[in-house]
Formats: sequence, C-alpha cells, structure tokens
Amino acid sequence: MKKKLLYLSISFCAFSASFAQGYKVTLQTPSYKSGIAFLTYHWGKNLNIEDSAAINNQGVALFKGAKALPPGIYSIVFPGKNLTADFFVDKEQVINIKADTTDLSNMVVTGTKENVLFQQYQKFIAVKGVQMQKERAAYNASGTKKDSVSHEDNYNRYNSELNEYRNGVVKNQPNSMMASLLNAMKEPPYPTKKPVTRQDSLDNYHYYKAHYWDGITFMDDRIVRTPFFLPKLERYYREVIPQESDSIIKDLDYKLLLARTAPEMYKFLLNWLTDEYLNPKYMGQDAVFVHLFEKYHSQGLTPWLNEKQMETITRRAYMQMANLIGEKAANLEMVDTAGKSSPLYNVTADYTVVIFWDPTCGHCKEEVPRIDSIYQASWKGKNVKIYAVLTEEQKPAWIRYINEHHITDWVNVYQTKEMAEAESAAQKASFRQLYDVTQTPTLFLLDKEKRIIGKKLSFLQLNDLLQVKMKNGK
Repeated sequence: MKKKLLYLSISFCAFSASFAQGYKVTLQTPSYKSGIAFLTYHWGKNLNIEDSAAINNQGVALFKGAKALPPGIYSIVFPGKNLTADFFVDKEQVINIKADTTDLSNMVVTGTKENVLFQQYQKFIAVKGVQMQKERAAYNASGTKKDSVSHEDNYNRYNSELNEYRNGVVKNQPNSMMASLLNAMKEPPYPTKKPVTRQDSLDNYHYYKAHYWDGITFMDDRIVRTPFFLPKLERYYREVIPQESDSIIKDLDYKLLLARTAPEMYKFLLNWLTDEYLNPKYMGQDAVFVHLFEKYHSQGLTPWLNEKQMETITRRAYMQMANLIGEKAANLEMVDTAGKSSPLYNVTADYTVVIFWDPTCGHCKEEVPRIDSIYQASWKGKNVKIYAVLTEEQKPAWIRYINEHHITDWVNVYQTKEMAEAESAAQKASFRQLYDVTQTPTLFLLDKEKRIIGKKLSFLQLNDLLQVKMKNGK
C-alpha cells in the first residue's frame, strides 16, 4: 500500500460540496508519536488533501470539520507522505481508524458499515491474489504439460472464486458503495462475434460502446472520488467514441443531463470536458469547446468557477467560435505591399491558403520557403492561391524577405497601424481573434466559397488535405 502523495493537476477541479452535518475521523497509529498526517481523497488519478492533523505523543490524530465529506474513497497519508491507507466515506461520518504501518493489511475501520464490506473484500482479494500469483509462477516454471494444465486450472478456479465473491457483493448488497465501485471497476464485455465482414467489425464496436458504461451511473457522486473513474472517462472520449465533434457533443450532453441530479459528478464531468477540449488534439474538435461554452458556461451553469477561470474560458471560446471548420472564414480587410486594398474575399481561387506569418520568426523563416516550393510545384497550377498576412509591424523586413525569396506571386498583405486603431475604436474583433492566431506561422485552408476546411496544420498536413479535397472534388 505504498504510494506517493500526488496533487491534482486538472485545471478546474477545486470545489467542495456543502452538507448539513460535519465529519470526525480519528486515527490511532502506534507507529508514530509525532508528525503531520493528511486526510485525502481520490480525485481522478491522484490524491487531494481534504484536511491535516498533528499526531500526538499517544499516536492519535483527529480530523474534524463542520461540513460533511462528499462520499468516495479516502486515504490517510502518514507522516513522510510515503504510506497511504484507503477507506470509504459515505453517510456515516464518525469514523475510527486503527492502523499499524508495519502491517496496514490489518487496519481496522469502525463506525461505518461500508468499511466492513471494504475490509472483508480487501482481505479476500489479498488471499486470492497470493494464490493466483503462486499458480502463475508455478505455471511458468512447469516442466510438463500435466503440471502446466494443473496450475492453469487452479489459477482459473481462484479467479472464478474472486469473480463470484464480487458478484455476490453486488447481488446481496446492491445499494452499498462496495457494489457501486465493483460495478464501476468491471471491464466492458467484449463481443464474442468473430469479425468476418466489415459489418461484423462495426457490430462488435457498437456492442462494446453500448456496454462500455455498464455498471456506472452518472447519477452517483461517489464514483467521482475513486482512482478508476477518470482513466475510464479518458479512454472513452479519446479512444472509444468517434472523434467527430457532432458525436462527442451528442454524447456529452446526454451524460451531463444524467449528472444534473449528482452535483459532484456534474461538476467533475463539465470541468474535465472543458479542460479536454479547451485545446483539442484533433482539428474540428474546438466545436466541442464552443458548444460547452454556449450551452453551459455562458448560461451561468458553472457557478463554482472563479472570475479568472471564466475569463479564460470566455476568451478562448470567442477565439474559436469565429473560425470553426465548415463555417465561412471572416473577411480580412488588408492592404498589399503597395498600400492598395486587397481583401481576402477578392481572391478568386478554387482553394485559398491563408498564412499568418512574421519575417523575424525563426520557424517562419524555415517554413515559408518550403510552402512556396510546394506551391510552385503543385498548388499554383491547380488554381490554389496564397493569402499571406503579416502579423507584426515589420514592414521593411517583410518587403525585403518577400523580394529576397521571390514570393511576389503570393497575395502579400498587412494591416496598417491606422487600420488597427480604427478597428479597435469600433470594437471590432482583430484578425488574431477571428483566426485564433497565437503563434506563427498559422495556416488555414479555405474552399471556393471561403469556407474553412482545414486550420492550424503543418504545410505537409495541409498539402495532404488539399490533395484529398482536389481528388474528391473531381
């Protein structure tokens, strides 16, 4: 039971629930006569500190609070932060713990019926775990087929006994926290249908996805404060569900609807989803974050967030909502190197590559010549044009770079200082906000109608997308 004490890393996770009653957890540990012990709770993959207490010279520490603890799996972290001991907290919140750190497997928790089940379970799996480990080792060391078959049978028998014990708890104590956690720990059932055709594979996938959350209810706050809920959630949204924004939005709306009756679950889900899609890993998933902002955050449904957090979310949402995939790109009123007006929407092309860059940016110096090479070799002859926007006030260096690198057949434009000031005075969004330009170079791909079909791609990714689009277009 040795662990390190970790601190929660999710950006928006700090909140606590209010209950009518308080809590009192008394720790008796003869191994210590001094030091600070911590009362912590599982949150995601880590431990969060709920309370701390000094251990007196009799080995006793008292944790006490006026508000009840939200239900879940809690841990005592002993002085030195190297040893932890788990226990359950539910409705009964006057709890006594006797723990000798030389043998934490015999820790005794009284005052709560939930921990009786938990301790019985721990002792049972400790025995079965040793038995199964011995049979696995004996199987690996087997010298004959008869021995290996015997040890395999023994291992399977012990494993069946363990599963039967778990199923017995779920059946006989269905409303207990132990039953909820055992259900939540179960792996989704794998389909037994042998995939022969593509439809077979699809059927297997849909079966697995449909049963992924079997045993977990999103209306149970207790599941949040466990070490296994977050990994399951991460895997689902990153690997199981289709990565299209529409599929993700439909799914999360349903789960958040279920969770509205469980405040801790609702907060955890909405905070994690906001964090996950604030800076999405895949192009187009920023629509998920914008949806979360419009339907939840901007409607006052996240009162636990502070002003700074809301400001961050709001600013990021406005940076993204103006340039979603499939939407028309904002027109850019810019002037060319000669000072002549040259708006984006004046560019006539089957595809337009919009580049935001700066001639003093080291990465731009590497990428711009490469982009021009592929433009000259492939894009230019297929009615693709480049609309290149200067992001900084570097006009002399900009013109010098254009001429030295012979990119004069691009539509090279910039915004004058006067234009920027007038835009600001009129409280209009800047090009940085409209195109979410936070670094250079930033590349967008627009179709004939100036709809965004690719954004924030490398030039090689953009080229691949362009080739696919041109092929499908034909």
